[in-house]
Amino acid sequence: MKYGIIFAMDEELVGLKKFLKLEREYSIFDLHFYEGTIYDKYCILVRCGVGKVNAARTTQLLIDNFKVDYILNIGVAGGIDERLSVGDIVIGETLVQHDFDITAFNHEKGYIPEVGKPFIEADEYLIRCAKDSFEEINANVFVGVIASGDIFCTDTNMSLKINKKFNALCTEMEGASIAQVCFLCNIPFLIIRSISDVVNNENTTTYEEFLKESSKVVGEATSLLLKNLK
Repeated sequence: MKYGIIFAMDEELVGLKKFLKLEREYSIFDLHFYEGTIYDKYCILVRCGVGKVNAARTTQLLIDNFKVDYILNIGVAGGIDERLSVGDIVIGETLVQHDFDITAFNHEKGYIPEVGKPFIEADEYLIRCAKDSFEEINANVFVGVIASGDIFCTDTNMSLKINKKFNALCTEMEGASIAQVCFLCNIPFLIIRSISDVVNNENTTTYEEFLKESSKVVGEATSLLLKNLK
């Protein structure tokens, strides 16, 4: 089995790369791929850059060039559920693009024509393994909706609106686009986030303060998931 693992930023990649036994490195266009094993699981790690288009592009390159069997996307997110605190882990059971809007054509917010629905479900096996694996870490773990959009949400009202509309636990800028590509290509996937900031109109400051620590938390959690996968 091959696992393609996508990160938006270098800080997120470093959190897991330290567990990688590196065998090869590749560059395709401006993307750098690290291939090797983590606990005997064959993995290809890559930083896609921030945003939905970068994430979708990188996902397709992983699928086409490396023939991966699973896609994981790990990193940080902003918590928009009042139960969440910095350092908590969110397992994305379903993904939605909160900024995809064709309501003018009588579709609900987030509905994607090529998908036929707004919410895309992650792989049940990966979700179950993640839940079991994360019992070993010292962090609160939540399972639910992750909302993605090309917006870094600093406005409390916007964050609360996304939470209410989609029942979302957190927001970020890549996961749902990766989910869409995987859905269309029939590749099982899982999105995992560590909370780096919460809704308080000062989340830019807390994001910068806790980015590295939250990336470390989610990297360690994902290494345990890979260790426990069959």
